[in-house]
Amino acid sequence: MILAPYLLFLGDAPDALAAKVAQGIRDWRPEASVGQLRLPGCQADMGLPEMTVAQGVAAGAKTLVIGVANRGGFISDAWIAVLREALEAGMDIASGLHNLLRDVPELVEVAAANGRVLHDVRVPSVQYPIANGVRRAGKRCLAIGTDCSVGKMYTGIAMEREMLERGMKATFRATGQTGILITGGGVPLDAVIADFMAGAVEYLTPDNEPDHWDLIEGQGSLFHASYSGVTMALVHGGQPDALILCHEPTRPHMRGLPDYQLPSLHDVHEVGLRLARVVNPACEVVGVSVNTAALDGAEALACLAVIETEMGLPTVDPFRQGAGRLVDALG
Repeated sequence: MILAPYLLFLGDAPDALAAKVAQGIRDWRPEASVGQLRLPGCQADMGLPEMTVAQGVAAGAKTLVIGVANRGGFISDAWIAVLREALEAGMDIASGLHNLLRDVPELVEVAAANGRVLHDVRVPSVQYPIANGVRRAGKRCLAIGTDCSVGKMYTGIAMEREMLERGMKATFRATGQTGILITGGGVPLDAVIADFMAGAVEYLTPDNEPDHWDLIEGQGSLFHASYSGVTMALVHGGQPDALILCHEPTRPHMRGLPDYQLPSLHDVHEVGLRLARVVNPACEVVGVSVNTAALDGAEALACLAVIETEMGLPTVDPFRQGAGRLVDALG
């Protein structure tokens, strides 16, 4: 169990997207976020109180959460001194990076000497099966995007919250490190061996009551040259009954790929639906979720109106406006 509350470590994140783990926790578990710790040059800011390790401990923090999701998922040498300090001060450390805490001898030694725990949430906890494609009872909704980090997790969590408030049966199914840290469980899908990824999604979304919805956290993008594989596993393993298209309208190019432009929402609609219908011929695209965080209120409303007209689908920013219309679209 990862002990809360957390001190969110933003390290030397070069921009806000590089600290998306911290942002997700800040937005969805604010009660567990006592402050932030930033190194010189950090360009991300969660709007939390700035704290040192000692101040975090004094504020009650039990775990230092590495809130950075850098390209490649590595633990920077520049972070080690702070991570050591946190362990020596009595905090555990939690990380969702590919570079595991348990593989850093210095941290393992200090943790053992101080009776602290290193939590690597990006480590599969079970042996997942190979997908069999057999239809499962219950209903499933998957968010797919024009790019990475465009709001797929936010969409699923917002829809779950709305559905539970209505008395509907719904479960957000986390598939990435941020979702797992927020909810306490899930599958770290991009750390699963490729042959077992779709099977892991089947495992995560088993048979359920006919009126129960699994809201599957999307990952990557079918159009992203680096991360399309994990998206494909979600599409086929999830067997979605409904797809939500996710988009960030100010993105100049694919995340981490300056030579690749974002696909259109029409392209994502066409390709995503065609692939989803391989495993569920009844699948439909039911709505569009737009991350308008970079736009002011009037710009956001204008953007949403244009996309809704072009796509002919209910279009909202579920974090700013609520997910009601997306839930209505599930039927």
